[in-house]
Amino acid sequence: MKQINPFLIEGYLSPEFFCDRVQETALLMEHIGNQRNVALIAQRRLGKSGLIHNCFYSEKIREQYYTFYVDIYDTKNLCEFTYELGRVILQTLKSCGRKVWENFVTLLKSLKTGITFDINGMPEWNVSIGEIHTPELLLDEIFSYLELADKPCIVAIDEFQVVANYPEKTVEAALRKRIQCCHNASFIYSGSKRHMMAEMFATQSRPFYNSAVLMDLGVIDPALYEEFANHHLVANGQQISSEAFRYLFNRFAGVTWYIQYVLNLLYADKSRDITFEKDDVDSAISTILQRNTFAYQSLLYQLAPKQKEVLRAIAREGEGRRIMGKKFLQTYKLSSSAVQGAVKVLSERDFITVEDGIYSVYDRFFGLWLCRP
Repeated sequence: MKQINPFLIEGYLSPEFFCDRVQETALLMEHIGNQRNVALIAQRRLGKSGLIHNCFYSEKIREQYYTFYVDIYDTKNLCEFTYELGRVILQTLKSCGRKVWENFVTLLKSLKTGITFDINGMPEWNVSIGEIHTPELLLDEIFSYLELADKPCIVAIDEFQVVANYPEKTVEAALRKRIQCCHNASFIYSGSKRHMMAEMFATQSRPFYNSAVLMDLGVIDPALYEEFANHHLVANGQQISSEAFRYLFNRFAGVTWYIQYVLNLLYADKSRDITFEKDDVDSAISTILQRNTFAYQSLLYQLAPKQKEVLRAIAREGEGRRIMGKKFLQTYKLSSSAVQGAVKVLSERDFITVEDGIYSVYDRFFGLWLCRP
C-alpha cells in the first residue's frame, strides 16, 4: 500500500492527518448539538473547511446527522447557489441508500428532466444552470427535504459572504426566512472576509443579525503544530528542528496551508536520518516558487502596468498599512490616484486582501515570488 504523505494540502482524510483543533472541534459540535447555527470566521487557508470535515468525521455526527458541505466561492447569483446546494445534497445522499436519495429526488419536482439515472439506477445531477428557471422554487424544494429528512441535517456553506454580492438584493432575506423555518437542520456559515461576515451577522439591519454564534478561528498553537509535524516526520526517518519549525511558522504567520505545503515537500525528501534546518525550509520554499513561476507569470500578464507596480509594492511591504501615505508613495514612486485605482481592481480580483486597513497579497507564495530580484 502506497505510503500517504501526512501533510495534506488538499482535502481531509481523518483525524490522524489533522493537527489539533481539539477544542474548536468540541465547541463546534456542542453548538450543533444544541441547535445553534454557527458563523465560522477566519482568513482563507487557515483550516476552516478542515475543522468542519473533522467535525463531520466524528462517529456521533456521522450516526446522528446527514452532513452537507457546500463551497459557494465561485457562485455568482441565487441560481448558481441553489444549483450547487442541490448538487451537493444529491451527491452526498447517494451513498446513504436508495430510500434516502429517493426522498430527496421526489421533492425536486421542478427538475424532473434534470435528474437522470445511470445503468445501475443511481441518480445523476445532469441539471444545467439554464434549466433552473425559478431558483426560489428549487430552494423551497431543497428546504422541504431538509425539514422532512429522516435524520437531522447539518449544512455547512463555505465562503458564505459571497451571497452579499449576488445581484439579487433579497437573497439574504430569502435564505434567512427559509433557514428560520427549517427546524430539522443546523447551519455552519463559513467565511474568510472578516468585515463582510461581521456586517452580515452583527448589523441590526441585516437579515442574519443575531442568527448565529460567531466563532473566530485562530492559528494552531506552534508547539502543538511542531509536535504534530515531528510525529509524522520521525516515522519517516526525519525531523525538523525547533528553530526551523518556528522559522517556518512565523514566515507564514501560522497560516496552515502554507506550512503544510512546505512540510509536504520536506517529507517527500528522500534523505533519511536527517534533521531539517532553516536552510532546508528556505530551499523548499524556493522550490515551490520555482514550480509556480509559470502560473504567477500568467497572473501578472492579466494586469495593467500600474496594477503590477502596486501589487509588487504591497508584496514588498508584506503588510501595507498606509498605502496612500506619503512614505509608501515616495518609496515606490507611485501616485495616490494610481494606487487607488489599482487597489480597487486588485481587491475585486482577489490579488490582494484588505483586513482592518492592512493590505497584503492574497497568496503568500505569490507575494514571496513577487519580491524575488
